[in-house]
Amino acid sequence: MKLPVVLASASPRRAELLRRIVPDFEVVPADVEETQFAGESAREMAVRLAEAKATSVAALRPEALVIGADTVVALGEHKVIGKPVGEADARRMLQRLSGRTHNVITAVCLYWPQGAQAFSCEARVAFRTLSEAEVDAYVTSGEPLDKAGGYAIQGGAKSFVERVDGLESTVIGLPVEEIASRLTDLWLTP
Repeated sequence: MKLPVVLASASPRRAELLRRIVPDFEVVPADVEETQFAGESAREMAVRLAEAKATSVAALRPEALVIGADTVVALGEHKVIGKPVGEADARRMLQRLSGRTHNVITAVCLYWPQGAQAFSCEARVAFRTLSEAEVDAYVTSGEPLDKAGGYAIQGGAKSFVERVDGLESTVIGLPVEEIASRLTDLWLTP
């Protein structure tokens, strides 16, 4: 079944990733409050937000295949590190991640006229120990300010990473390899 595709995200990184598997799609950002509920795990939060983004945009574009996604960075199962609210917050986040391994979970909801499917992918990212000067230079660049966990693995923070166990696209924000596989399994051809 061929459907028009809508990405329920304003993220240029997600759009760039989606173009690898879907050359033609529309971007309709979802307006969803991204907060963690009490007792909610990082994975549960990511799935809930991906579903909320997809369903809110599907209400506007019911004839389309809507792809909603949410990425969270977590230290442990419940400690979500969100997007920094300013430079001081970004600096604090990077200092917490320095020399540690953390989880990056990207959840995706595929929503089409006959159904929906949500799933999540997880990657473990190990940061080397960062110097104060490295953190300051990166924060001053402005790059971490709109990113989950305060960094972009595809940008200046690439040098901070010792190892990634999982898909790098999961860390960037859209596991397109898994999306492509699921679309094929569901007979949904964008």
